[in-house]
Amino acid sequence: MASTAAGKQRIPKVAKVKNKAPAEVQITAEQLLREAKERELELLPPPPKQKITDKEELNDYKLRKRKGFEDNIRKNRTVISNWIKYAQWEESLQEIQRARSIYERALDVDHRNITLWLKYAEMEMKNRQVNHARNIWDRAITILPRANQFWYKYTYMEEMLGNVAGCRQVFERWMEWEPDEQAWHSYINFELRYKEVDKARVIYERFVMVHPEVKNWIKYARFEEKHGYIAHGRKVYERAVEFFGEDHLDENLFVAFARFEETQKEFERVRVIYKYALDRIPKHQAQELFKNYTMFEKKFGDRRGIEDVIVSKRRFQYEEEVKANPHNYDAWFDYLRLVESDADPDTVREIYERAIANIPPIPEKRHWRRYIYLWINYALYEELEVKDPERTRQVYQACLELIPHKKFTFAKMWLLFAQFEIRQKNLQGARKIMGMAIGKCPKNRLLKGYIELELQLREFDRCRKLYEKYLEFSPENCTTWIKFAELETILGDVVRARAIFELAIGQPRLDMPEVLWKSYIDFEVEQEEFGNTRNLYRRLLQRTQHVKVWLSFAKFELSVEGEERLQRCRQIYEEANRSLRNCEEKEERLLLLESWRDFESEFGSEWTRERVRKLLPEKVKKRRKITAEDGSDAGWEEFFDYIFPEDAANQPNLKLLAMAKMWKKQQQRSDDGEENPQETGGVVEEEMTSTMASEETAANSAENQPEEEKTKTEQTYDDRDDDDSSSSESDEEEESRRSSEEEEEQEMTSL
Repeated sequence: MASTAAGKQRIPKVAKVKNKAPAEVQITAEQLLREAKERELELLPPPPKQKITDKEELNDYKLRKRKGFEDNIRKNRTVISNWIKYAQWEESLQEIQRARSIYERALDVDHRNITLWLKYAEMEMKNRQVNHARNIWDRAITILPRANQFWYKYTYMEEMLGNVAGCRQVFERWMEWEPDEQAWHSYINFELRYKEVDKARVIYERFVMVHPEVKNWIKYARFEEKHGYIAHGRKVYERAVEFFGEDHLDENLFVAFARFEETQKEFERVRVIYKYALDRIPKHQAQELFKNYTMFEKKFGDRRGIEDVIVSKRRFQYEEEVKANPHNYDAWFDYLRLVESDADPDTVREIYERAIANIPPIPEKRHWRRYIYLWINYALYEELEVKDPERTRQVYQACLELIPHKKFTFAKMWLLFAQFEIRQKNLQGARKIMGMAIGKCPKNRLLKGYIELELQLREFDRCRKLYEKYLEFSPENCTTWIKFAELETILGDVVRARAIFELAIGQPRLDMPEVLWKSYIDFEVEQEEFGNTRNLYRRLLQRTQHVKVWLSFAKFELSVEGEERLQRCRQIYEEANRSLRNCEEKEERLLLLESWRDFESEFGSEWTRERVRKLLPEKVKKRRKITAEDGSDAGWEEFFDYIFPEDAANQPNLKLLAMAKMWKKQQQRSDDGEENPQETGGVVEEEMTSTMASEETAANSAENQPEEEKTKTEQTYDDRDDDDSSSSESDEEEESRRSSEEEEEQEMTSL
């Protein structure tokens, strides 16, 4: 127990850190390293220099060093750097035999190490041991024939020694392995340094066979050109073109060939080379070729030659486009426009035939719209440029046979064909074409075009028959009825024109009846048949009560010269006001009253102006509920409503609402509760009594006045400032209106 207690006493107490806040000056690891480097704490002093004074000390030094190198080699034989250091140390002591022995031992360890062979051979060359060096190079290129460094070093050594034959022999041994291009160029340059051009040519022949690339053939030809062998250079280019054939053509070869001929002033040869290449190389691979051809023509060609270059280039582009997508009709249009400007008719016809052969795959009109213009342009080219009417007729007939008329047709083609026949003075043929068109596929445009054709020929009887056929085909077309009546009017047959209008307005279905009625009315006005015009307006008003009809009727009465024109016009306005009183669209009635007000301000008296002014409505802002598409409540929206005088007199809710608003104001005044409630109630009762009395007086006065002379009620209460009122939806929803009336009645009962 005592020992245990003593052991407990020996345990030191852990110091408690009272302040755990970070120190003001922080020390980083980077700062520690920087200070250690500045103070050079880890630098060791250099070993002392020793001077060897006798042979025993030298032998002792050699023994220690050799023992150290051998120990390193024994530790890891594969580290070649240890062997190289060992051999270089022995070499520094002029122990060449020992160094050679070390290199041989190292080669036994790793004979594929290029650095080891290079160091070994360099040591022999440095010590002028040429035969030893040759022996090492021969061993190296035998073991590692793909290591180009050995070959370069070996040939360089032989050339420096002046052994040209030996160097050539080494190159020949190297070329048997078919090395890369740089090795061949080194061999060629070696021969050229000694003026052996024929041998260099032989090497080039072998070179282009081993590395058959365009750039190597070009180098071969330039070699011949550089040394003045022009015929040999041309032959090399020709052999290259034959060697690659038409399947592996390259634009660089033709560009170099053309430039070679250009330097020899053989411009016709250059032009032939460019054209030959452009006809055989794809467009996307011949950009540089086009560029050089254009530059050549600009320098040595005439205007025609330059244009030929540009045209051929663009033709090539269009050919590529139409090959990629034969149904790209826009590309065909551009291509045809180009060849039409600079080509013979046979070539243009051939391209047109190729274009129209690409029929749209789907029999839908939207896919045929662009295609049909190829036929139109083809026919126009044959007619206007080639002047061949018979071929033009064949083009039109072939096109019309191709179109599936049961599904759709193109009225333009029929009309153009008929107009062509008229230009050829074949009127009977044109009528036959139009008759066939109407029989196969009657269309509004075809009938209109046929009628216009006969009108230009002044065949009015035929026009009447065509209009009759047209109206049998499309009786709801108001424009046709109007044009037919206008034709009869121009011909002076008014009775016939009036009969046509009567037939037209009697049709059960019309596409634009308002235009037809207006034309009929304008026709009667032009004939100065004002009685018929009034009857027409009355008949039209029996069909529709549109405000524009009333306004037009009033303007007509005002335009007719006479003593009673103002009275008639005013009477029309009164009738319109009575007719539109029950109209749901209050804006139409407002438009009528504003027009009436303008009329009275110009032609009426003070009494009539005041009378119209009292008929004008009051503009009131209201609110109504908005219902979303899913039926949920979307909030409220504000809108403007128009309250006419008779509407204000017939709405008792306005009185109740006004009294409720007055009561609410009185409640707000008496919020403090200090005033006498009896006095407040008396004031409210008096105001309500006076309000009701004034409302009853206004209502009685409105009832006693004639219906057309009723004025606005003086007391019209506007609820535009009351956010809590629900009277805005009284005209929109019947249920909300009833609930608001019940609330108002309850408020009045409580009052």
